[in-house]
Amino acid sequence: MYVAVKGGERAIENAHNLLAHERRGDTAVPDLSLSQISEQLMLAVDRVMTEGSLYDRELAALAIKQARGDLIEAIFLLRAFRATLPRFGAAEPLDTGKMDVRRRISSTFKDVPGGQILGPTFDYTHRLLDPSLTQDAALPELEQDVVEDAAMPRVTDILGSDGLIEPSTPENPQQPIGDLTREPLSFPADRDLRLQNLARGDEGFLLALGYSSQRGFGRTHPFAGEIRFGEVEVEFFAEDVGFAVPLGAITLTECQMVNQFKGSATEAPCFTRGYGIAFGQSERKTMSMALVDRSLRARELGEEVRAPAQDEEFVLSHSDNVQATGFVEHLKLPHYVDFQSEIGLLRKLRKEFEAAKGGDNLAEAAE
Repeated sequence: MYVAVKGGERAIENAHNLLAHERRGDTAVPDLSLSQISEQLMLAVDRVMTEGSLYDRELAALAIKQARGDLIEAIFLLRAFRATLPRFGAAEPLDTGKMDVRRRISSTFKDVPGGQILGPTFDYTHRLLDPSLTQDAALPELEQDVVEDAAMPRVTDILGSDGLIEPSTPENPQQPIGDLTREPLSFPADRDLRLQNLARGDEGFLLALGYSSQRGFGRTHPFAGEIRFGEVEVEFFAEDVGFAVPLGAITLTECQMVNQFKGSATEAPCFTRGYGIAFGQSERKTMSMALVDRSLRARELGEEVRAPAQDEEFVLSHSDNVQATGFVEHLKLPHYVDFQSEIGLLRKLRKEFEAAKGGDNLAEAAE
């Protein structure tokens, strides 16, 4: 037993050394710096920060480098580091209405107050490989447009002023906010926990669920009321001074989906909300999140639950890519004892089957 353990330790150490060499790649190629990853692979960094639940670009870049570009492994690394950090309290609710906007679009109003700001996006590019990126080409010049400091009210606030959309849930400072990073998820889950789960959920899984809801599996007929991307100030209430103090600004993407609702015996027809928010520029994630959030509100709105995207336990229990990865990849670990038990049982069942089959053949011959 001792020899087997020592041999296993040596093999694992060698596997780690080989991983380090594979991670570095050809040493004739310059090593990637964390600033290069953070600045030039920023969308990957944004996803790792969002699903890792930690806003730190340098640490997310380090996790991506360490994980050889495997974003789920990087998310796992970032969450593991986050679990070691002390907690000083909770920030004040973010006011995205005061966002320093870099991109803001709406598919519901062409002339939305404050204007449409296209910003940095792939939406209008041709999906063709760009050979110029194989070398350090000069960047195109940016036109310095004069942007007026106009108010940019949220589209849902505009609809709300006319009573056309359900009101936001009123704030209740006395009601504690759940924390999935401290307490395990239980069902039924309130919307605060559902949104936390979706924010940490795998982007691809939520994208597939959101797509399924548009194809008729829990259709909600959504409109992208507004997607905005930019910087929002974070404030923390300091008891020593008796008021909230700014800690700095973080970059966020917020999506407000507007969905139809036929009303009920007690509720007039109106639009309903689906909500998504994520670190950095994460439009696909926030849109998918908003679609699934609305689908998960089916019971709350008295709608029939018949599609996967509407099934709270199915969605929330399977959306976390770190948990899913652990459960799937544990199959790579030794299961020798379990398999020997299974193969022994299978051999026994086959012997019984053959014996019964032989008995049937004898009975048929006697007839």
